[in-house]
Parts: sequence; C-alpha cells; structure tokens
Amino acid sequence: MCGLLGMLTSNNNAKDFVGAVENALPCMYHRGPDEAGTWHDEQAVFGFNRLSIIDIEHSHQPLRWGPSGEPDRYAMTFNGEIYNYIELRQQLQEAGYTFNTSGDGEPIVVGFHHWGPDVVRHLRGMFGVAIWDSKEQTLFLARDQFGIKPLYYATTDAGTVFASEKKCILSMAEEIGLGLELDQRAIEHYVDLQYVPEPESLHAQVRRLESGCYAIVKPEATAGAGAGARMKVQQTRYFRPQFPAQPVPKGAEQEVFDRIARALEDSVEKHMRADVTVGSFLSGGIDSTAIATLAKRHNPNLITFTTGFEREGYSEVDVAAESAEAIGVEHVVKIVSPEEYANAIPKIMWYLDDPVADPSLVPLYFVAQEARKRVKVVLSGEGADELFGGYTIYKEPLSLAPFEKIPSPLRRGLGQIAKVFPEGMRGKSLLERGSMTMEERYYGNARSFNFEQMQRVIPWAKREWDHREVTAPIYAQSKHMDPVARMQHLDLFTWMRGDILVKADKINMAHSLELRVPFLDKEVFKVAETLPHDLKIANGTTKYALRKAMEQIVPAHVLHRKKLGFPVPMRHWLAGDELFGWAQDTINESGTEEIFDKAAVLAMLNEHRDGTSDHSRRLWTVLAFMVWHGIFVENRIDPQIEQRDYPVRL
Repeated sequence: MCGLLGMLTSNNNAKDFVGAVENALPCMYHRGPDEAGTWHDEQAVFGFNRLSIIDIEHSHQPLRWGPSGEPDRYAMTFNGEIYNYIELRQQLQEAGYTFNTSGDGEPIVVGFHHWGPDVVRHLRGMFGVAIWDSKEQTLFLARDQFGIKPLYYATTDAGTVFASEKKCILSMAEEIGLGLELDQRAIEHYVDLQYVPEPESLHAQVRRLESGCYAIVKPEATAGAGAGARMKVQQTRYFRPQFPAQPVPKGAEQEVFDRIARALEDSVEKHMRADVTVGSFLSGGIDSTAIATLAKRHNPNLITFTTGFEREGYSEVDVAAESAEAIGVEHVVKIVSPEEYANAIPKIMWYLDDPVADPSLVPLYFVAQEARKRVKVVLSGEGADELFGGYTIYKEPLSLAPFEKIPSPLRRGLGQIAKVFPEGMRGKSLLERGSMTMEERYYGNARSFNFEQMQRVIPWAKREWDHREVTAPIYAQSKHMDPVARMQHLDLFTWMRGDILVKADKINMAHSLELRVPFLDKEVFKVAETLPHDLKIANGTTKYALRKAMEQIVPAHVLHRKKLGFPVPMRHWLAGDELFGWAQDTINESGTEEIFDKAAVLAMLNEHRDGTSDHSRRLWTVLAFMVWHGIFVENRIDPQIEQRDYPVRL
C-alpha cells in the first residue's frame, strides 16, 4: 500500500523534475508514512510513500525488475493490495520467472512482462499501478475493476504526471505548466449528483483514469527542432459487467446460496492476508456483520469498530455492540459530537481532493482515526448493495411493472395528469414515475437538486449538462439487462465509484489506515452478477439471496434489519444551534460569488431553519463545495494538516 507519484517527460529531462516530485510527495505522507523515495532515468521519474502491509522487509518501491538479459528493464510503483499474489507468483515461477521479493507487488510487473496489459485480468485485488518499460518507451497505468484505488493524471507540454492524489499534481503546477482553471461542467455535475463523476475532476486539466481501465502513455515526436514530444494517452476498458442472469430451477436455490457463502468466505480469507493486524468496521447491518463474522474465523482476536451520534435514531451503536457480542469480538465505539463534526470538515475536504457531499464522511473519519490506534488494516462491507441488490429503490421496477404494459403515448398522458395533482397527494409520485422510462427516472443513488432548484443557486447551469449527460452512456451499455440489473450497473459506474469508494479510500488513508472491501472481489462478483432479479428482490426484502446465504453465518437479529449505515442528523443540526451558525458563516465568507448565488443559498438556509422546506442535502452539497473552494482555490481556509517528517530521507 502506498501513494504513487510520477512523470513521463516530453524532453528526456526527468532529472529536472526530481525535485518537484520530492517536494510534492509530502502532500500524501498519510498514504505511506513508513517509507518514501524516488527513482528516475532520463525519461521518467517515480516517487512513492509506503505503508508497509505485506513483506515489510523487502518490498520497497519504486520496484525494479527485468527478465534474464534485461536487468531493471521495468520500474513499477503501485497503490493497493493483490490478494492472489501467492497463486500468481507460483504460476509465473512455473513459467520460468524468478522473484526477488515475497510481496504482492512483484507479481504485477512480472505478470506485465508475461501477459502485457492483460495482466490486469489476472489480478484479484485493489490497485492503482504505474509501470515504465524502458525498452518499449511506454508507461502503463491501470486501476482495479471497481475503482477502489484512485489514479489521477494530467498532460502538459512538459509531459504526463500521474498520482494517487490530485493535490500532488496541483502542487507541481508551476513546474509542469499546469493550468488551474475549474471545470464548469464538472461543477454542475457535482451539484447535481453530490460527487464529481469519473473521469472528471473539478480542475479542468486533471482527469482520473476510470475504474476498470488501463492506459498506455507514449511520447509522440512533434515537428520542429527541439519541439520534444507530445504525450498520447490511450485508455482501454477491460472490465465490462454484463449481469448475465441465470434462471434458477425451483428447488435449486440453496445451491446458489451456498455458492455465495463459499465465494464470500474465500474472499474474506484472501483479504486477511497481511503481515500486520487486521480489524473490521461494524455498523450493525448484514454487510459489515457478515464480513466481521467471517474475519473472526481467521483472527480470533479480531477488533471491530463503529461510530454514532448521541441523537436518538441516528446511531447503530447498540445494534453493532449486540452483533459484536454475538460474534465474540472486542468492540470499540466512537461517539461524534456536532463540534467535532464541524471542526473536522476542512481536513476532510483537503483529504478528498474534490468534494463529496456525503455527511457520513465525518463519522467515518473519526471511526477510522480510532481504528488506526489499534490496527493498520480494516475490512468493511462496501459493495454488497450494488452486487446483491440491496437498495430499496431496486424494488421500484416491480411496483411500476403494470405501467410497462401501457402504450407510451398513454403513459406520457398519465404523467401530464399527475402534474395537476397537488403536492403530497396520494398516487401523484407513482403516476409521475410510472410515466417515465427507467433512463428518465433513475439517476443513481444521489441527486440533490432538480434543474429548477439548481438554477436557483447556480444561475449559469445548463440543462444539457445535467445528470443525464453522465448516465446516458452507461444506460446505453445495459439495454440487454433486466431492470434491477440496469440499476445495479448504473450504480457501479456512478454512486459507488464516485461516492462510496472515494470516501472509503480517502478518509481511511487520511489516517494511514488501509480499508479492504471483500464484497468487491472479482470472484464474488462472478457469482453475484449471475443472480436473477427474483433472488435479489423477493419476499418483500432486498439482498434476498445474500440474506439466505448468510443465515448460518450472521447473528439472527441482523439478518432482516433495515439498512441504516452511518446516518447523520444533518437535517436537525443545520436547523439548530449545532451547525446553523457555522453554515451561515461558511456561506458569507466564501469567495464563490462567480459560481453560486450566495443570497439564494442563504435564503435556502433560512427556509430550512424555519421548517418551510428540508434543504439539508442541497445545503450540504453547497457547503462542502464552499469549504473545498476555500482550501484549494482561495487559499483562505487552513485545513491544519499536521506536517510530519519522512522516516527515510528523499
């Protein structure tokens, strides 16, 4: 596990950028406080920060490797963990290759030499990886299929820079000639969806390599003496989920449930591979409880962690404690106060690189801080809802099925009739949604504003830039799937990789804590994507097949609990003394007049306080952006990040 940073130069002058890389590395000290270093040849410079998890003694980066007769042909740095590295090593040794370490990184570069870019199809894990092939003069960049680990890049006349954290690239802007203009389209997408969708970032010249993709970066000579080279970044998608649902004969359901249980148990066993102590988050629901229960089999001294608030109805602390007692594990609880919440927001926005308007980021920050006092790695239950059909909204296609039998013109007419019904009238929402196609009504699990509400706070918003610009290309790939699978597919490429996995990576790494997600495993996905919709949504519940598979594993009181997660009393806090004053000050002091109509935002805050409307999600979306803008654009807000010295001199 590490933070990677590097550059492929246009003019074979890598030595000129070593200092810039060294100066930028402290921006992500938190990703690897155990070791740091750089390497360069004439064309490329690599830097890293290492968090030692596997093969602590020998797996230093950047890692050099070469086949017989070509020593040190490759240089590699990667962020993540490869859980099948033992099996890959054995396979490659049988093919005649030798290894110099026992870690999980070397099989990647050896595999790249053996399989080329197809090495990504052999990796079971989470990763952002960069490999420089000095013989072929190409840079290989890749991310895991779900996007658990991030990878940013930017190309200028000086070359292509890549990093685990965008702030590292921004800190090199002057040296590499990088413009810092904001991307208005990305801003509107953020306000609409509460996160910045891949491949965008809020800085126009910095992009993200998309989940499930790899890229080949090559210098292409340009005309003119001394013109150097222009970088060509060619991206290829290698992961295309198909959800090939397979009907299950009556009476054969238990075989499916057993396959799920075996796949998850194997995944947890692989995710427990580490040379350090592994703990587990425990929120009280079926997902995290299943992971913790299985992890206990491999670590009898497992420690679990949870968080909550003192306000009734916004905490799973009691349920999580009950689960921990049933599992038989030591359990640690962190209660977050409103004051702690507000004080942590600038730090969190700094660690995120781009804002994510998810209030659960803050309790996650504190429970990760607590966990890092005891362990270096934690397991968590992210991904179960997307893979096994866990969101309540996934039941909607069943309730709207009768509308599918009505001719389209008549369905549209029902929608027009619904518009004249008063707000809150029974049946109005059902008619409105039933009159729409799935592509029109379902946009994923997060959306703060409709277009009219958005124009109130960002008057320059363009209708053609709304969420459909993000969702339409994804929907175009899922026309062969059943409606539930189409919703899952959309969430994999929007909400999950834009919100869930960003906060899972960035907030835990803020404390040098590695988060592992056993549900988001390629072997678990192979089982999950074949489930028919009637084994996802059945008997009035969600994740039906997963619940049945976990009956012999998870404590009974958890199996059919309603999903709660880490709920935050934001609606109450923004209307009360806890956060109203903070929100008012944040708006008044923000230098975002060219982006937001601040008077309209203040009016929204007052309406929320007075109880006229619940604007909590919309307000939090704007407030998170304003704090981010104050840090990264205005340089007005000091997030007060602790400056720490490296254990190894660069």
